[in-house]
Amino acid sequence: MQTIRIGGVPEHFNLPWQLAREFGLFERKGILLDWSFYSAGTGAMVADLKAGKLDMAVLLTEGAVSAIINGLDARIVKQYITSPLIWGIHTGNDSRIDNIGQCDGRKYAISRFGSGSHLMALIDAEVRGKKIEQSNFIPVENMDGAVPSLQAQQTDVFFWEKYTTKPLVDKKAIRRIGEFVTPWSCFQVVASNQLLSEHSSKVVDLLSVINFATKQFMKADNSIDMVLEHFDIRPEDAHAWFYSTEWNTDFQISEKMLENVMYSLKKIGSIQDEVPPQQLVSQFVELV
Repeated sequence: MQTIRIGGVPEHFNLPWQLAREFGLFERKGILLDWSFYSAGTGAMVADLKAGKLDMAVLLTEGAVSAIINGLDARIVKQYITSPLIWGIHTGNDSRIDNIGQCDGRKYAISRFGSGSHLMALIDAEVRGKKIEQSNFIPVENMDGAVPSLQAQQTDVFFWEKYTTKPLVDKKAIRRIGEFVTPWSCFQVVASNQLLSEHSSKVVDLLSVINFATKQFMKADNSIDMVLEHFDIRPEDAHAWFYSTEWNTDFQISEKMLENVMYSLKKIGSIQDEVPPQQLVSQFVELV
């Protein structure tokens, strides 16, 4: 039995991994899936991939591309979510800020530098023709750190996935002042080059399992019921999220999409140079 250590955010997107593990689908392929939830998101998983504490991770696309170009010894092995991520833009419930246009020069809460909450804030500002100084970013680790920071107005704005934060908005712990839709598919599965060199066939087996699991999840009559069972979310929000989300079920990735990501990352200074998309992906990924 080959143990593979993998990380992902504790969000609805990763439910198929949990269901496949509960049904023993990985073990049938000789894989012991050692799954860890990372509430601090992509930046924390990149750090643990670098430290050798993870073999694989389900990362935000922009975080994966940025990390690999900046030296992460890993490759994208599969596109996981084809649809874009809907980021909620949040502030404290007592804040006087009503829209993102009022956030220029304000303090941005981020999980950590290089995370999605950091990169997406930069991309949003660039789209609006604005610039955020590094000193205006305040690392808060995760949602548990962001909420009190926003409430105390130590920070003013925070980007995080819309449906994950929706219960907090409903409870008036924080307030949503806008949304930003990622201009590309939102999640990629990344594997360390060491794992790929030593156990590439097991990586393919693992990915074949998740391809099957996501295909079944998209077709099952009780998928939304399972979301409601596992997460704190209202039925109407579960429906809206499920029908706006599409999982990838093959080994294809759009070359143009990766080029778009690199173009945006270079504009915000997250990478110095773009690279051929082939340098970002493993040999069994088909660029289309």
